[in-house]
Amino acid sequence: MEGKPTDTRLMKLLMENIKDNIYFMDRDGRIILINQAGAEWLGFSSPAEVEGKTDLDIFSNEHGRAAFEDEQRIMRTGIPILGKEEKETWADGRVSWVSTSKMPLRNEKGEVVGAFGISRDITAHKEAEIAAAKYAEENRQFRENLEDDLRMAAQLQKTFFPTSYPVFPIGATAEDSQIKFFHHHHSGGMVGGDFCSIRKLSATQVGMFMCDVMGHGVRASLGTAIVRAVVEEISDKEKDPGRFLTHMNHVLMPILRQKDLFIYSTACYMVFDVSTGIVRMANAGHPMPICLDAEKGRAEWFSADRDFAGPALAIAEETHYSTIERTVHSGDTVFMYTDGIYEVAGADQEEFGEERLLSAAQQHRALSLPDLFPAILNEARTFSDGQAFDDDICLVGFHVRDLFPASHG
Repeated sequence: MEGKPTDTRLMKLLMENIKDNIYFMDRDGRIILINQAGAEWLGFSSPAEVEGKTDLDIFSNEHGRAAFEDEQRIMRTGIPILGKEEKETWADGRVSWVSTSKMPLRNEKGEVVGAFGISRDITAHKEAEIAAAKYAEENRQFRENLEDDLRMAAQLQKTFFPTSYPVFPIGATAEDSQIKFFHHHHSGGMVGGDFCSIRKLSATQVGMFMCDVMGHGVRASLGTAIVRAVVEEISDKEKDPGRFLTHMNHVLMPILRQKDLFIYSTACYMVFDVSTGIVRMANAGHPMPICLDAEKGRAEWFSADRDFAGPALAIAEETHYSTIERTVHSGDTVFMYTDGIYEVAGADQEEFGEERLLSAAQQHRALSLPDLFPAILNEARTFSDGQAFDDDICLVGFHVRDLFPASHG
C-alpha cells in the first residue's frame, strides 16, 4: 500500500512516544539503544548518554549484578523473563520498582546477539502495596495482642464466679450439705457482663447475688468487675436485700453515670436463712426468679407479683429497693437467671420467652441443679434451631435437701 510506514519508522514512533522504558543491549550487556523515556528514567537527559553503559554502571552493585546476570542467562538459554517485579536500588540509595519483561535479541540467522526489554514504572503501586502489607501486619499483630488480652481478661473473669459453695450445717462435707448450691455461666463472647456470687453470711444465712451489666464484651466485663468489688465491700454490712441494693445503687451511681459514660446493671439479691426456710429477695430490674415447689409439684415464679422490681442499678439516684420474702421447704429449688436464656430467638425471630423458660423448668423439675441448668439451656437451644447463644447466660440457685434449726448450725 502506497505510503505505508516502514518497520524502522514504526519502531521509531514506538520508541519516541511510549512512556515505558525500552532498551536493547549487546552480548556484553552494554546498552546499544534506549528510548528517551528510558534514558530519563535512568537519570540521563538523552539516550546517547546511556549508550555503552551496563546495569553495573547505573545501579547499585546488588541490583546491577542481579539484572546483569538475568540478561546473561536470557542470552545463554534463550528463555525470556516476563512481568518480573524488580526493586531498583540506585547508587544514591533511591529505590524504585518496575515490572520488567526481557527477551533474547536475535539476528537474521536466529542467533542470540543480545537482549532487549521493556520496563514499566510501578513504584507508586508497589509502595502502596508495601504500605498495605505493613498495615495488614500491624493490624494482625494488634488483633493478636488484643485477643491475648481478651483471653487473659476471660481467665480473670472466671475467677469472679464461685469456685466452691457454702455447706450447711457447719462441719458438713460438700456431699453431705443439706443445702446444695450450683451456678452455670455461658459467655456469648470471650468476656461478658453476667456475674453471680454465693457468700456465706453466718452459720445459717447465705447471700446470693446476680447481675447483668448492659452491653457485651470488654465494656460489660469491666462493669462486672466494678459490681463485684462493691458486692465484696457491702455483703457483710447489709443483710437486708432491699438495703443491700439501695446501698449498691448509691455507690455505683457516681462510678457508672458520668458525663461520657452510661452503664447500668440489673441485679437480684437473695438472703436465705437455712434454719427457717425464709428467703428474702430484692430486685433491681432483673427477671423474676423461679421456685420449684416440691409439695405442689410445679415450677412457679418466686413472687406472684411479676412486676416486683425497682429500676436497674445506676439508673436513678435516691432509689430505695423493697424486700419481699418466701418460705421454702425440703425438696424445693430456687434459682435466678439472666435474660440471655429467654431472649434467644427461633427461626421466625420469636423469642424463647419467660413462659417457655418456666415450662422448661417445670418439665425438668426433678433434676438436680447440675443437670437442671444444662437441660433448660438445651430447651432454649433446641427452640433456636441449635443457634449459638449471642448473649451471656448465667443461672445460680440452691436446692433444699433438708432444713435444720439454728441450734444445729
